[in-house]
Amino acid sequence: MKHRLGFAGKKLIRMALLLLGVSFVTFLLMSASPLDPLQTNVGQVALGSMSQEQVEALSAYWGVDTPPLTRYLGWLGDVVKGDFGTSLLYRRPVLEVVGERISSSLILLLSAWILSGILGLFLGVVAGAFRGRLPDRLIRGYCLVISSTPAFWLAILLLLIFSVWLGWFPIGMSVPVGMESSSVTVFDRLYHAVLPALTLSITGVANIALHTREKMADVMESDYVLFARARGEDARGIILRHGLRNVMLPAITLRFASISEIIGGSVLVEQVFSYPGLGQAAVTAGLGSDLPLLLGITVITAAIVFGGNLVADLLYGAVDPRIRRGAAKS
Repeated sequence: MKHRLGFAGKKLIRMALLLLGVSFVTFLLMSASPLDPLQTNVGQVALGSMSQEQVEALSAYWGVDTPPLTRYLGWLGDVVKGDFGTSLLYRRPVLEVVGERISSSLILLLSAWILSGILGLFLGVVAGAFRGRLPDRLIRGYCLVISSTPAFWLAILLLLIFSVWLGWFPIGMSVPVGMESSSVTVFDRLYHAVLPALTLSITGVANIALHTREKMADVMESDYVLFARARGEDARGIILRHGLRNVMLPAITLRFASISEIIGGSVLVEQVFSYPGLGQAAVTAGLGSDLPLLLGITVITAAIVFGGNLVADLLYGAVDPRIRRGAAKS
């Protein structure tokens, strides 16, 4: 128990330091951006028609004349108190904007995370069980092609086929256009999330499938599987009783560790499908120089990713106590 607490404590401290580093790097990159917040959001023509007092008020609102370090320390002090600031574009609290967008992205990300995990596990088990044969070659070829396919290109392809040509799914958005929010059903949200989730699921299969394939191949060549074959067990029973049980936990652990891939891919996919989720809000904040919103999205998504990595480490520590004790001692 003591080793487990020490292991988790070390990971939480590292997670807090990483979040601090991520926020600082994001702030530096936004401060070094060549985009002028006033020209980007107000326009050169509108600025030329304003008085000097109005320009100075806008500069103070966007923090143009405030030293970067002062702005970062002020933001960090407010975050410690639980205040992520106010979005400069939406003129609403950052946590309110993020909460609204993440509720839309949650269906998309969770469904893609589960579907890609199940499909990747299945393909990996099949490829490992038939290593070197036709199913293995087909699955490996599929994974190599998918791993080198850009997510936005696949999203455009699926959009063109299933929305434009066949008309089976809507072209974009997360809810029907023109419908009141009170009239939107869960089915409507799921219907609009099918193609984006399918895109993320297809692109997220390769990593877990190839990893599971290697684990499954090692299991199929182990001594206890050879002994099971000598006892007369059939191939199906060996795969289910010995193979699947041994690769299930590493596959689940890898799923938690690869949350960043799903979140990163959603940024491009949401742009293609005009899906008003967290990824699209991040792009809007970056192009509009909305520093409080972009920092809030970055820190929150980084916390989700680091939380997934923490769960993966804890799972590995539960399976192999040497990992947990080594981390507690270091």
